[in-house]
Amino acid sequence: MAALVVLFNLKDKSSKGAYEKWAQNTDVPTVKGLASVDDFKVYHLQNIMGTENPSPYEYCEIIDINDMAKLGKEIATETMQKVASEFQEFADNPTFIISEQIA
Repeated sequence: MAALVVLFNLKDKSSKGAYEKWAQNTDVPTVKGLASVDDFKVYHLQNIMGTENPSPYEYCEIIDINDMAKLGKEIATETMQKVASEFQEFADNPTFIISEQIA
């Protein structure tokens, strides 16, 4: 199984509350509704384990994908393009990492 891991901070003008409300009400339900997606979770990252140092990223999204080719087609839809555009309004230079589960 593959997963898309997205690490990001919010833009200075973005509010934590507005982003989290949008993620819960729009982003997660829309993405979870895609046939190519098995699960989607969003995490607010805290501190580095064993320290009081903050994480270099505020948020992490993990999207479990069952079909990468189908995902490519689904994210090209008008609905997903709108969601992606809204995400870009919140996220400051997000990093998208494709991963493969090994255990």
